[in-house]
Amino acid sequence: MNPAKVVVVGSFVQDLAFKTEELPRSGETRIGTFLTGPGGKGFNQAVACHRQGVPTAFIGAVGRDLFADSINTFIENEGICAALDIRAGESTGTAAILVDHNGQNCIVVALGANLSLSAHYVDSQATLFKSASVVLVQAECNLAATAAALRHGKANGAITILNPAPINNELTADLLKSADILTPNETEFQFLMQHLFGRRVPSNPLELPPLELCEAAKLLGAKTVIITLGAQGAFVAHTPGVVSGEEPFYLVPPLKSSAIDTTGAGDAFSGGLAAGLVRFPHSLREAALYATAVASLSTERVGTAPSMPSVQEVATRLEAGR
Repeated sequence: MNPAKVVVVGSFVQDLAFKTEELPRSGETRIGTFLTGPGGKGFNQAVACHRQGVPTAFIGAVGRDLFADSINTFIENEGICAALDIRAGESTGTAAILVDHNGQNCIVVALGANLSLSAHYVDSQATLFKSASVVLVQAECNLAATAAALRHGKANGAITILNPAPINNELTADLLKSADILTPNETEFQFLMQHLFGRRVPSNPLELPPLELCEAAKLLGAKTVIITLGAQGAFVAHTPGVVSGEEPFYLVPPLKSSAIDTTGAGDAFSGGLAAGLVRFPHSLREAALYATAVASLSTERVGTAPSMPSVQEVATRLEAGR
C-alpha cells in the first residue's frame, strides 16, 4: 500500500438511519424505512478522500462489539489503511439519523469509544504522518487526540484541516488557531462566533457583506476559513499571501445536484477538500471546487461513508458544471 498522502484522525460511528416522509414532532411516531452502515465524521471523511484515488490513512477508536466488525469489513473491502484503538470497555460509537423526504436530517450521536481515543495512541502512529501532505481532524472524538494529530501534521510540514463539527463546547480558540484551514458549516460558524467571541452572526452568513464576513472569519484564527453553505456553495476567506494569486475572499458556486439525503455532505466536503489539496497543490480555489463536487454527489445517495463518490464520478460532475 502506498504511503498515506492524507491522514484522517477522528470518529467512527455505526449509522442507524431511518427515512420517513416527515420528521416526527415531540411525542409523535412515524413509520419509515431503516438502513445501517459505517459512518462517523472522521471515517466518512477518510472514505471520501480515499475514493478520490488519494492514499489515505484513518486513525480512530472502536469497542469490541458487532459494530466494530462493520468497520473492519468495510475497511477490508475498500482497501483503506486504518489504525484502530480497540477499547474493550467501551461501545463503538453509534448515531440515530432521521431523514425526511427532502433529504433533510437530524442526528443524535453516542460517541462511545471515540471519547477514549487518546493522544498517546495518535502518537504511537507517528510513522503514518511522515508522508502526509494533509492532516484532517474534527471535533467528534477526544479533543486531546485531535490536538495531537494537528501537532504531528505541523511537525511534518502537512497542511492541517480542522472541521469543527459537530458543535462542541470544548473547542477553544487555541485549537482553532493550530489548524491551517477550518471548514465549519453555517451553523457551526454561528456557534463558534458566539461561543468564542460573543458575537452574533446571521444563520445565513451570506446576509453579511462579503468584506464583513471575511473579517469575521479571520477572528477564528486559522489562515483559511471555508464556510460550507449547502446549496449556496462555500465562502472562502484567507489571510493575504497564504495562496498567491487568489483574492482574500470569494464564493465557490454550488454544483447542481438531485439531493435525497444531505447526511454526511459536510464530511464529503472536508474529505474532498483534503483530496483536492493533494490533487491541486497550488490552487485553493480548485481544491474547494473539487470538494463541492464530492459533497454534491454524496447527497444523491442514502447513507454516509458508503455514499461517497468515486474519482470518476467527481470528474464527470466537474466537467458538467464548467
